Amino acid sequence: HVLVWLLSSPFAPGQSLLSLCVISSRRLNFSTAWSTNAVSICQSAGLSEVTRVELSRRFLGLGDANACMTDGDVEKLVSCLYDSMTECIYPHPIYSFAVDTQPQDVFEVDILGHGRAALEKANDELGLAFDSWDLDYYSDLFRRVQRNPTSVECFDLAQSNSEHSRHWFFRGRVTIDGQEQKDTLFGLVMGTQCHSNQNNVIKFCDNSSGIAGMEVECMYPGDPAHSSAYGTRRSTRHVIFTAETHNFPTGVAPFSGATTGTGGRIRDIQSAGKGGHVIAGTAGYCFGNLRIPGYALPWEEAGWEYPSTFATPLQVAVEASDGASDYGNKFGEPVLAGFARSFGMRLADGERREWIKPIMFSGGLGAIEDQHVKKETPEPGMEVVKIGGPVYRIGVGGGAASSIQVQGDNAAARDLGAVQRGDAEMEQKMNRALRACLERPGGNPICSIHDQGAGGNGNVLKELSEPAGAVIYASKFKTGDPTLSVLELWGAEYQESNALLIRPSNSDFLKQVCLREKCPVDFVGRITGDGKIVLVDDRTNPGEQGEGGRHPVDLKLDWVLGKMPQKEFKLEKVSPPLKPLTLPPGLSVLDALERVLRLPSVASKRYLTNKVDRSVTGLVAQQQCVGPLHTPLADVAVVALSPFGLRGAATAVGEQPIKGLVSPGAGARMAVGEALTNLVFARVSALKDVKCSGNWMWAAKLPGEGANLWEACQAMCQVMGQLGVAVDGGKDSLSMAARVGKETVKAPGSLVISVYAICPDITATVTPDLENPDGKGVLLYVPVSPGQYRLGGSALAQCYGQLGDCGPDLEDPDKLSACFNATQLLLKDRLLSAGHDVSDGGLISCLLEMAFAGNHGIDVDLPLRGPGALEVLFSEELGLVLEVSESNVARVCRSYTDAGLACYRIGRTRGFGPESMVRSSFEADLPHLRALWESTSFQLERLQAQRLCVRQEEEGLAARTQPYYKLTYDPAQTPRIQQLGLTPPRVAVVREEGSNGDREMSVSLFMAGFEVWDVTMQDLCSGSTNLDPFKAVVFVGGFSYADVLGSAKGWAATVTFNPRARAEFERFRRRGDTLSLGVCNGCQLLALLGWVGGGDTSSASDVILTHNKSGRFESRFVSVGILPSPAIMLQGMEGSALGAWVAHGEGLMRFRSSEAQERVVGGTLGPLRYMDDSGSPTEVYPLNPNGSPGGLAGLCSPDGRHLAMMPHPERTVLSWQWPWAPGPLRASLPSSPWLSMFRNAAAWSFVLYLEGQCIL
Repeated sequence: HVLVWLLSSPFAPGQSLLSLCVISSRRLNFSTAWSTNAVSICQSAGLSEVTRVELSRRFLGLGDANACMTDGDVEKLVSCLYDSMTECIYPHPIYSFAVDTQPQDVFEVDILGHGRAALEKANDELGLAFDSWDLDYYSDLFRRVQRNPTSVECFDLAQSNSEHSRHWFFRGRVTIDGQEQKDTLFGLVMGTQCHSNQNNVIKFCDNSSGIAGMEVECMYPGDPAHSSAYGTRRSTRHVIFTAETHNFPTGVAPFSGATTGTGGRIRDIQSAGKGGHVIAGTAGYCFGNLRIPGYALPWEEAGWEYPSTFATPLQVAVEASDGASDYGNKFGEPVLAGFARSFGMRLADGERREWIKPIMFSGGLGAIEDQHVKKETPEPGMEVVKIGGPVYRIGVGGGAASSIQVQGDNAAARDLGAVQRGDAEMEQKMNRALRACLERPGGNPICSIHDQGAGGNGNVLKELSEPAGAVIYASKFKTGDPTLSVLELWGAEYQESNALLIRPSNSDFLKQVCLREKCPVDFVGRITGDGKIVLVDDRTNPGEQGEGGRHPVDLKLDWVLGKMPQKEFKLEKVSPPLKPLTLPPGLSVLDALERVLRLPSVASKRYLTNKVDRSVTGLVAQQQCVGPLHTPLADVAVVALSPFGLRGAATAVGEQPIKGLVSPGAGARMAVGEALTNLVFARVSALKDVKCSGNWMWAAKLPGEGANLWEACQAMCQVMGQLGVAVDGGKDSLSMAARVGKETVKAPGSLVISVYAICPDITATVTPDLENPDGKGVLLYVPVSPGQYRLGGSALAQCYGQLGDCGPDLEDPDKLSACFNATQLLLKDRLLSAGHDVSDGGLISCLLEMAFAGNHGIDVDLPLRGPGALEVLFSEELGLVLEVSESNVARVCRSYTDAGLACYRIGRTRGFGPESMVRSSFEADLPHLRALWESTSFQLERLQAQRLCVRQEEEGLAARTQPYYKLTYDPAQTPRIQQLGLTPPRVAVVREEGSNGDREMSVSLFMAGFEVWDVTMQDLCSGSTNLDPFKAVVFVGGFSYADVLGSAKGWAATVTFNPRARAEFERFRRRGDTLSLGVCNGCQLLALLGWVGGGDTSSASDVILTHNKSGRFESRFVSVGILPSPAIMLQGMEGSALGAWVAHGEGLMRFRSSEAQERVVGGTLGPLRYMDDSGSPTEVYPLNPNGSPGGLAGLCSPDGRHLAMMPHPERTVLSWQWPWAPGPLRASLPSSPWLSMFRNAAAWSFVLYLEGQCIL
């Protein structure tokens, strides 16, 4: 009966299926992340004998489909219905997961007998991607030591020393047109540090870089290995940043490639120093021509061939962003900034350039405590530990496969085999275990940590043990596949795994933490001190000798990680012909806008931001969406280092690859310039404190491209030296080309600059949305290159199928420095009401975006001398557009002119809402131009969300003015029990594996006056903790068990079927002096348990929450109305309508019966409703993000003690956490009104305590 409950819907009986066509499911030797979570649910519910559960799909042929389809038709259909890498078709039922595949044996490569030819043969058979230099070097090496390598050692060397891992090109000797360069590319990049402030605490390390931070007050659990109360203490937290790309896997399998790209970058943050804290991510995508069916973009060529081994650009645009978003959502990391760009064109010389091999870029901000900055040196006797997921046969050979010079030259099966699969739930459990180590009051037990990436165990364990060496035992690894060979165990790049060094005295603590967090941990070896890495395959042969007295791996670390000879690269410059831009005669500004506003690099990115959590952690001060309609236009992302202050960090991105096709040097300089003109709108400590990650995506080893990369790098370093900013890390991906038929198609060479810096005050930011202060908003334009209007490499040129011959550049970096510093002072003095940088689409796009975001019209009059309106409006020269009040115009202009800059008054802000107009050298309705700008995004939305919902949002934008907010009470008057000076009531913040909203919830309760305890379901199920001491229980948001079997289904199963947990919660519920709150995933749980929406004693659920009407995860800031109800936490707040974050995929409330629905919708048990712009409950998307009837956003019990809600009040308890609020409301709020509901809970609990009703 437990399995039936788990696998069926509460309201729908199972249905028998007839006329089965085909069943697809996972391969038997591949246990999935889905299975891991399903088994965990079963074990939590008492079904310990269940060891594997897999999901299969059954496809039915309807009507006469079966009769009219040939075997060939069926085969074609079936090939589209499953992932051939991890799935297969099951024509007959299976009765066991057992497989009889035998692991591949280790063999010797006979270099001593056959020389280089033996290695060449292994190179082909194992897909090692050795070039001629590698073959010579390793053949000579093993001849010198007079032994043959094993197949595992050859594979190890190929991955660990691939271009992907060792960056040979950046470290190599470079000769251009016969002239040897004095420095390496890496040396050039490191040289930027000489001109910048020396504020790096970590730089040029494998994992992350870091800059000196500040002392902040942070919350810590008293004992992270057990349930305990939170407290606060001050510590110095530095800011860390990392960025990487996952291009090859994303090109082959976009969703999986992007999930694992995000996961790998998160592990880089975790692995900084002796452990870092994850805060927030950034994401970027470059893909070819979209060719959206039924939506012609006139610059896209029809009839071009695309390789079958790669995903199409349209698939990449949708599925890669789905993958990155899904991983971040489930892990609990917000994504706050990024870029998206599409390009495919035949250049003047006939060469096709396009992102067939796409870019999937992932960056991330984190924090590291001062005492954890430096890793310890390995010492003999230290334990070598693997933490995270088990070993799978996935990602085998990824480092070598992604280093192939032209993608498509490798075997397709090998390419697929090199792609990984992500499990965000596992990474989240690992993150909790690592965080427990960092927060341990007695000191961090981690001596050193490295993330597992390219090369798998073989690479990470060598890096971890260098230079001391280690012995590793194959039998100590948990595996998810019994048929793994030792080569696969050593080389597979399976995800969600890190490697640690700890001292034996700390092993018990680590085991206890991992048990509590349900995170696998393996003690796989020890540091030896002999300088060797030895892998012992003792799975079948006990002891330390393998078959024939040889170990699969027995290498001196110097052979692999030591100082190896540089590779030499002889490059030649190739100057392709460039043609001047020729635009159609008589082209009007409006006709040009019809194209430019639909180009993906210019157009709305709403299709990206709506599906990614932008509020989790409660540390987000600035994310992408701004203004009353939450338009995705913010230039900079800002996070707090702690919720107890205003200190934080900012990051922004710059990239200009199309301008780089005109001039690689100019493209690099413009990328730096764009990054800084984005960052400038957050106040930072100083320009010379700004550090950068430089990520290079180039077809560097193809003719002409290596020299172009050198030119770009030299230009970047020179301009950074003049600006005083510096690179402190980065990555390269130098095989950005793909085979398409007989043609090699190179991607545009791309440099992505991610800048980051300390923010002394996270509220000193400006966003692009026009505010029209005092009804007298004035628009100012500050050009960095005044008098220049170059169109080469511009959006306008691309939209007319051309590149041009002369593009924008940054000739005078001193002007950019002056502009940056002047703007920073204006931010400090709060003199700017809006600001935006001129970039893709030019000055006109910048102005229109500001108007779209603010929902204001504009009058523009450009007093600029130039060759014509098109050049002035569409050139993409660096510059800023600012909105200031009339009273501040003179002071602001003087700030720039005193700095030696031009500052032009170019217009005014006019009107508000759907009747607004845009007037310049043309005149147009604001809603019409915004519809153009949103149109490409909505076309992509139709491919990832329910079409009716997309249409509702598209039509609604044209008529909207601003959300409805109303405050009926004074938040300052809600009771604060801290003022009484007595012992606060206890609240248990209960989390299950996969929960990710517990820290911000704990902060909210702490601020309200509770004594807040961290309690896991594992604590309750083990009996180590009970709920008797607690007055309140809060069930937090997230993705318990990754929503496997349904949202909160696994969590509810634990509460229902685990005897200890069930008894605890039944006893807690029966007490009359207790409260409970469930938010998001916690709301789904309380509904399933029947605690809300029905009778007080009912254990049957009258309501469940299912997939949103849109069919996808929704991240929105919505208006939530508070209705009269018995809900204790909402007393005194009735009649208000407040902004709140929602972030969920399953929030649609479905009722057991129409009577049950009416009882809630028409009664008082639905106290929270999604509101439309007029202040009425709504079912219209996206104002109601899930489609719940009557606008239901929350439920309560008849006695008011239990409240469940899908919005996240805990992410909006501080005023800076609101992304937008009307001016009068924003000005009057020192803190958010949502804090009142938590104070109500604390006050109610404390009153009962004083009345002697508490059972403590």
